Amino acid sequence: MPRILDNIDVRLDDALRRSLTNSHRLDACVGYFNLRGWGLLVEAVDGMPASGGEDPKVRLLLGADEQPRRELQKLLDIVPRSRPMDNKTAVSHRRQALADLRRQLTLGLPSTSDEAALRHLADQLRRKQVRAKLFLRHRLHAKLYLCHRRDDDNPMTGYVGSSNLTMSGLVTQGELNVDVLDHDAAGKLHRWFDRLWNDQFALDITPDLIELLNESWAGDRPLDPYLIYLKLAYHLSREAREGLVEYGLPQSMARDLLDYQAAAVRIAARILERRGGVMVGDVVGLGKTMIASALALLLQEERGTETLIV
Repeated sequence: MPRILDNIDVRLDDALRRSLTNSHRLDACVGYFNLRGWGLLVEAVDGMPASGGEDPKVRLLLGADEQPRRELQKLLDIVPRSRPMDNKTAVSHRRQALADLRRQLTLGLPSTSDEAALRHLADQLRRKQVRAKLFLRHRLHAKLYLCHRRDDDNPMTGYVGSSNLTMSGLVTQGELNVDVLDHDAAGKLHRWFDRLWNDQFALDITPDLIELLNESWAGDRPLDPYLIYLKLAYHLSREAREGLVEYGLPQSMARDLLDYQAAAVRIAARILERRGGVMVGDVVGLGKTMIASALALLLQEERGTETLIV
């Protein structure tokens, strides 16, 4: 009977790492790949013996899932539109999939552990220990982890179920996976994976992933100081930018304010709302009293707020 790996009683990442200690190759097919999630397997892959020749230690096949909105649109079309995959469509899907992977790195706060794992992944891709392809012939949401071993009694150990290659899929989220040890069943999984891996529309994205990681905050090349300055300026000016967009001017004073005074009123209103207070400071004669009066009127007219001006 197969084991159930549900991340509750038995975690899939633990089972995978144990299997990889005696494996020379991992074939993984997943519908979704989280770049940070690779940190769970990166050391286990390093510990695997070389597979020999030009073969990588890991063959990673990613399915290209359709956006829910486009999927619903297709289902509800009066005239169904179904056509075989072509090169032009494949290029478009590839571009979208890489954009989604790049977008992952814009979410959340970077951590030291994430940076180390992503740099390690980039290094494994460069050294051809890991090779990644994007399967585009049709939608693919399968999840398979197949560990190849030099063992006549157990040449392959497979894990089939619901876990994507993500932190939640391997560790924290309740899943339903089973191991496959039967020789015949594991052989069928191997042939299934090879057929998809060698498909015309299984496009190699290894160079793209290397470039994506090198260009991200996890890249190991020094950043241009000017870019760091721009990033700091962008974040420090956030409240000013939001104030200019979100706030208007008090109707009774709109015509009396100069442009820089009008901008100061909008920015001050944003800071006051967010932080509970604001200080307007400038040299004599530039209209601090006008700005403060307009700010008080703005909040009174639009929000009915009582403002204390000192």
